[in-house]
Amino acid sequence: MRADLLGDNISGLAEALAAVDAADRALTSGLLRPQAADLTELAEALLGSPLAARVAEAAEKAVAGAAGEEHFLALAAARTALCGSVHDALLERVSAATGQVIGTEADSLSTVDEVPNVLLAARSWLSDLVRAGWRGIDQDLVSGAAPVISALLPDPAVRRLAVLLDGFAAELGASCPGSALERVPARRWGDLWSRAMLLTVSVATPAIETVSGRLLPLGVDLHEHATAAQAQVHAILEPADGGPARLVRASVSTPKPDTVIGAGIWQLLRPHLSLLAALGEGRSMDLTDMPITAEGDLIWQDEHARTGEPADAFVTARVALPTAISTPAAPLDRHPARLAVPVFLEGYTVDRAEDALTFTVAGYPLTVAADRVPAAGPLTPEAVAASTACLGLLRWDAGDFSLQPLAVETLARKKTVALHAGAWAGGTTDKVGAKAEKAATDATAVLRERAGRLLRK
Repeated sequence: MRADLLGDNISGLAEALAAVDAADRALTSGLLRPQAADLTELAEALLGSPLAARVAEAAEKAVAGAAGEEHFLALAAARTALCGSVHDALLERVSAATGQVIGTEADSLSTVDEVPNVLLAARSWLSDLVRAGWRGIDQDLVSGAAPVISALLPDPAVRRLAVLLDGFAAELGASCPGSALERVPARRWGDLWSRAMLLTVSVATPAIETVSGRLLPLGVDLHEHATAAQAQVHAILEPADGGPARLVRASVSTPKPDTVIGAGIWQLLRPHLSLLAALGEGRSMDLTDMPITAEGDLIWQDEHARTGEPADAFVTARVALPTAISTPAAPLDRHPARLAVPVFLEGYTVDRAEDALTFTVAGYPLTVAADRVPAAGPLTPEAVAASTACLGLLRWDAGDFSLQPLAVETLARKKTVALHAGAWAGGTTDKVGAKAEKAATDATAVLRERAGRLLRK
């Protein structure tokens, strides 16, 4: 990998991010009283784009205190477009550094022209939100989302927006009053607000096709929160028709009690995704007519998959990953925080400071996000620091590239051994893993017994 390219300056990147910051300052103070300079900077960043005229009008109306919902929608689109341009520039640089080919963009959404009233209600609440600004939020304003969310949740077509608003409103409610906040998470709230606004434009469903072939898992990215967990498996699909190999993902999410942590999370996820068992056992899967989105996300259905032959993730990374084609993200999903490109590294040197771990690759110091290594597997920051090869996700955060380890090769008793973050996903006979699973099983059994008592009352 030409890691040195990751450190080169990307033309226009700083200016685009500065315009996003300007938009966030306006959202923080509120669009009833924005600083003209902030919205002017945002509008100027869009000059020459198809959005230029609409954004200029929206900025002018907002400064005059006469902006309506359509103007707020234009500002949300402008901010999203800037984040998308940053994402695309970073992805192009990653492609140059890794040699991975980015596939052609496909039509990923089918939409309808009529906007349901419930989406208009959601847009109205989001507009009220930014009129007040993050510094002006209070419980009365935030609680206005409750009836909108209740109306959205039953409809699968708009559930993505419903879940987003539910989490966003809960986060805002926990931060009220905004005037008392020491620090406003302006970038995060700006991201959530912009995405929600654009999701109110129309009902959209992903365009689905089917694929058949051999699926070679690379690793799993586990996200854990107090009441929910998600596992996203990154893999390479070798199509049965002999077409080029492509990078794909398969995800599963589940609610969870806050007492189930670590290895216990796999017990909740395992029944919903047979791929986790294959990943833990180091096997491939044979797919037949598996649904997949245009962005490369498999809509997993167990009846379309069966366990295949053994498949070493590091062999896959060395042989198949360099030529695998990645699929461009949908326009709304193009954000630098969503960048997660599978890469394979070896021949690096490890530098470990008190609070930082760095791999020096081709002279470039690549920060290792060891804090992203989940506790639900045998992979540890210590093992990463002692590694000789690493399979991970290349990310971009806080203005720099970083590596999230998914698996490493290291030496143990003069032998090369592989440690995977998802090694316990399908169950384990490993002593440490088995102990963690038993503790989680006991906790789950207690919770079920208590829930049964409550239901019997």
